[in-house]
Amino acid sequence: MSPLVFIHGWGQSRQIWHQQRVKFPTATFLNLPGHGGEGDCADWLAALATQLPSKPCILVGWSLGGMLSMQLALAYPERIKALILVNSTPCFPQKEGWLHGCSGNVLQGFQQGIEQQAAKTMSRFFALMLHGEALTRSQFNHIAHTAIDRRNPTSEQAMQEGLRLLASLDLRESIHHITQPTLIMHGEQDAIIPVQASDFLAKGIPHSTLHRFEKCGHAPFLTQTETFHSLLESWCHTI
Repeated sequence: MSPLVFIHGWGQSRQIWHQQRVKFPTATFLNLPGHGGEGDCADWLAALATQLPSKPCILVGWSLGGMLSMQLALAYPERIKALILVNSTPCFPQKEGWLHGCSGNVLQGFQQGIEQQAAKTMSRFFALMLHGEALTRSQFNHIAHTAIDRRNPTSEQAMQEGLRLLASLDLRESIHHITQPTLIMHGEQDAIIPVQASDFLAKGIPHSTLHRFEKCGHAPFLTQTETFHSLLESWCHTI
């Protein structure tokens, strides 16, 4: 199997992939700039590109990480063999002609929250990620304890830059240029990125396969881990 490279989403770190790090020990797990102890930088795409393996790789991008993965596939097609997009979207906010996005009020709330009470805002965001899951309080606390890198909180600059990217990136007119085989995964109960965004990706990316997780929110790799691993492995062996 080609090298796997995992890219996490806004405000998290590669620690979010802790179960995948056990399952795929030879894979590369990147931190976004300003996340997980990484230094801040202005050009996130360039920073990620410099860390890609020398051999063509399979990019696994979650949420904002999926949007950046699509950009990398378009910018460096010779370096990306395939894409796996997890609960991602071509356009994060709602706008004219695009109803499958996050409302402006939610984005504004994140913006105000990180300026005033960043830690509480990130805790609320993590809870929103798991909305729709049938989890006990104990299960939720265990996931939060193991998936969040509390020793290396995301820098305020990185949180701001991540929100800027989420608000400004619009790949709707670009995705039909993605030539790599693409597996699209999405939780049906996602309260952050509507599941309809995955349908748009599947229709727009020429060589794509779509899988939906029932009774699942924004992070299926955390809550339906075995199924996630099985799908990823079986699909990778087909390309």
